[in-house]
Amino acid sequence: SLQIALGAAGAAGTFQPTRSRREADAALPALAGYYRDFASATPVAFDAHEAVRLELDWWQARREAADPRDYGLTIARVAALTYGKCADDSGIRQFGITRAEAMAFRDGRGEAITETGWAGIENRLGEAYRSLKASVSR
Repeated sequence: SLQIALGAAGAAGTFQPTRSRREADAALPALAGYYRDFASATPVAFDAHEAVRLELDWWQARREAADPRDYGLTIARVAALTYGKCADDSGIRQFGITRAEAMAFRDGRGEAITETGWAGIENRLGEAYRSLKASVSR
């Protein structure tokens, strides 16, 4: 778990200072390492190369202020891929969109976010992950 968490943090740290999609490609090797480690803990084999591409795509879309419903669908595709489920599953789709909406809420408030705002984010993320769990459990 620690190795997976460090891999995710390393990929995010490489991505953070970039400003364009081309520059963001610098995070691809770290993301590939993260997904290589993550794949050993998943219930099904999956296309790690596709997961890396989709992950970086939603990171960049979020940065470009895309609509959270749009990049939320990409988040859902990553989850579906890594759990061996269909991306059209309503619960997985809801997971991705709700997670993206929670991030967009946070992004929109910046340093002015309040305790109430954080509580709202926590509630939305709880809802998102309950939806994912229900879909994955089926």
